[in-house]
Amino acid sequence: MERRTRRNTSLSTESGYFLEPGFIYFGRQPTTIRTVLGSCVAVCLWDPVQGIGGMNHYLYPFTRDRRTATPKFGNVAIAALVRLMDEAGSIRENVEAQIFGGAAGGSRSDGEVGARNVNVARRMLSRKGIPIVSEDTGGQKGRKVVFDLATGEVAVFKVQRIRENDWLC
Repeated sequence: MERRTRRNTSLSTESGYFLEPGFIYFGRQPTTIRTVLGSCVAVCLWDPVQGIGGMNHYLYPFTRDRRTATPKFGNVAIAALVRLMDEAGSIRENVEAQIFGGAAGGSRSDGEVGARNVNVARRMLSRKGIPIVSEDTGGQKGRKVVFDLATGEVAVFKVQRIRENDWLC
């Protein structure tokens, strides 16, 4: 069973799914989920007992306005991904989190947004009792992230600047 929030705009390819900003991918089938991050953050959740997991990719830390509550916001994207794991039968004690992104980029506002994006992930995962087992956040470089749902492993490639063709990796 695979579930995606919002409409599916992920690009299906032979090598997996490309997750665009503001979306979530959750699945039971072995596949790879790929995304590209600057100041955005991706949270990967993995349940090694059930062999299920998912990734979100959010742009902004949080919203309190229900009218704008979409996975573009960290508080919404993280809560939704945790809910998908719960609904699939995961026990929170078995779930592991990995956090990526939050680069400062070239402007001061990018750095502030990136740091706030990372902080909301840390706070929410702590409140939900999900340990962060790996993290590659902050700094000046963007990241290409590849999450393998078959193993729970993540590969991170640092990039000096995000180019148009990075979105089609």
